[in-house]
Amino acid sequence: MALDIPIKKIIHVDMDAFYAAVAQRDNPELRGKPVIIGGSPNGRGVVSTASYEARKFGVHSAMPCSQAARLCPRGIFVKSDFDAYKKASRQIREIFYEYTDLVEPLSLDEAYLDVTENHKGIPSATLIAKEIKERIYETTDLTASAGVAHNKFLAKVASDYDKPDGLTLIPPKKAEAFLEELDIKKFFGVGKATQKKMHAVGIKTGADLKEWSEIDLVKAFGKSGRYYYKIVRGIDTREVKPHRVRKSYGKERTFSEDVAEVEWIHNFLDELAQTISEGMKKINAAGKTITLKVRYKNFDTITRSQSLAHYTNRYDDISKVARQLLEQTEIPKRKVRLLGITLSNLNLNEEHVFKQLEFSF
Repeated sequence: MALDIPIKKIIHVDMDAFYAAVAQRDNPELRGKPVIIGGSPNGRGVVSTASYEARKFGVHSAMPCSQAARLCPRGIFVKSDFDAYKKASRQIREIFYEYTDLVEPLSLDEAYLDVTENHKGIPSATLIAKEIKERIYETTDLTASAGVAHNKFLAKVASDYDKPDGLTLIPPKKAEAFLEELDIKKFFGVGKATQKKMHAVGIKTGADLKEWSEIDLVKAFGKSGRYYYKIVRGIDTREVKPHRVRKSYGKERTFSEDVAEVEWIHNFLDELAQTISEGMKKINAAGKTITLKVRYKNFDTITRSQSLAHYTNRYDDISKVARQLLEQTEIPKRKVRLLGITLSNLNLNEEHVFKQLEFSF
């Protein structure tokens, strides 16, 4: 019998004209104007990025600044401000980590997120992407485009499909049809030189590319031919590889109705503790600090924490402490709409977990 392998939920987030957008945000006089980030138009510098107003004139990244000035005579050249870019990038990544620890940054302004399992327990990756875009705008006053799909290649293609401020979903069942209609220049990994070569042999869309056998593609394009053969069929098995050490592991849930019954809440926390225990064991991790998160009916949110003398990923430890922390809240006097448990101060090697010794007297 075939194994029921869950379909991955991958989001690719790409900030819109990031460097130029930061410059326009920080200097209101630049808003709505053609901004070009790079060196002097009289020098030998190249364009880092350009605002959408400048792109209408054909200005793009890696173009000589002198050429950009000819194409866009009214372009405003602005020097790079990496301190501002890094600050915005840190704010954006912290938003990502609120949803998942599986974040693979590609640069300051883009990243992959695997939200198949996520901290907030949201089943829809599209809803998560929408929330992330809204949070980014609220926090940084910058817009992002997002792509949602079941693998990294499709998510990357999707994020570029409707820029700026777009959100595109490519469902698994529609992936091949979507790719068949796509212009070959929209395929991530197909550069300008390859586009020219593909056009020369009649490949202008995904449908054209799909007509070629893998052997013929390898003959025409070398080892990259195997890659082209797979991507036009929506095949990409690469994992999202996180670049930061996990600092915590938790789960939370927002209820459809506000609750105050202590027995029901105890049962819920027990189930949550069991889920967290199983998840911690899967990643060979244990933690010392257990935190209970409570959001009341009026959206007031509090946390209560307790640190243990030993590392643990045991259900009974997590459940016991969570119940003790619950006593420090205003439940049942106040109804709650969200409860969560998080383990932090992690040890990511279960072999080194110091288990509490129990003595029978």
